[in-house]
Amino acid sequence: MIRRLLRLLCVGFCLLAFAYNSPAPLIYKPGEGWTYEKPGETGTWQKTRAKDQLEVAQLAFDAANYDLALKAAKRTVNNWPFSDYAPKAQYLAARCLEEKNQDQQAFKEYQKLIEKYPKIAEANEVLKRQYEIANRFLGGKWFKLWGYIPMPPSKDKTADMYEQVVKNGPYSDVGPQAQLNIGEVRERQKDYPAAVKAYERAADRYADKPQVASDALYKAGMAYQKEARTAEYDQTVASKAIATFSDFATLHPDDPRVKETGARIDSLRTEQARGSYDIAQFYEKKKKWDGALIYYNEVLLKDPSSGYADAARIRIDLIKKRNTPANPAE
Repeated sequence: MIRRLLRLLCVGFCLLAFAYNSPAPLIYKPGEGWTYEKPGETGTWQKTRAKDQLEVAQLAFDAANYDLALKAAKRTVNNWPFSDYAPKAQYLAARCLEEKNQDQQAFKEYQKLIEKYPKIAEANEVLKRQYEIANRFLGGKWFKLWGYIPMPPSKDKTADMYEQVVKNGPYSDVGPQAQLNIGEVRERQKDYPAAVKAYERAADRYADKPQVASDALYKAGMAYQKEARTAEYDQTVASKAIATFSDFATLHPDDPRVKETGARIDSLRTEQARGSYDIAQFYEKKKKWDGALIYYNEVLLKDPSSGYADAARIRIDLIKKRNTPANPAE
């Protein structure tokens, strides 16, 4: 125990005694925290005025020295947060992270820029950059835990990014498409109710933008149709899909997809007929003849020309014959 203590004391003494021969890459400054300095660089990039500090950041960025540009930009924001140079510095910090392929952090820094300095001249460009970052994650880019550990693509986090873009600028150049992309993300998750909600919100909010509104309504119908294919006995979803496609055809009669939606409506009616036929079969197996007749007749109402209708007619006749008492012998 004593020997171990003596060793630790010797190591500590050596570190203190010979510290002047060692480079000191980590520098601590009160109010600024720890920063990394390359040997020979200490203090050369740090300025005493916000204007000069921002100039260091801009020159470093232009020279593609993104590490230095990031440090200088952050120092400008931290030391002079209320100066006229802080918004530009915050923007440069986000741009540096984006150039360093650190998109998550870049998105957050852009968000800080919007929240701290909402009247910045680059507001529209910032929204576009946030939107493009979200697109890269929608395209399959991996997230990073704590900024370092690669994690598989996250649809929830991607949707959150699009939500933030819409919140930041609902009527910006990228706001409408960001709202549509929320629906696309939810569709990929097979969360069709959430997808429909996102699409319907786009259709309502951007009703004055014909292309966006028509795309939103069409996509909502498609999401309903996909959900209907997963339903067992709840055919109300198919009814909602039919209603949405009908609204689409009524509101956008010149859209080239109207003809296609007619075929989809026919398919959905067949799907409704299938659902009613399955329910009728269930009642028939339970020998609930009245219930079976009700749903077999629904098949005829929903899609009278389908194969399910032909089968339903046969079952109706058989049930009626079964329920009809035989004539007494004369």
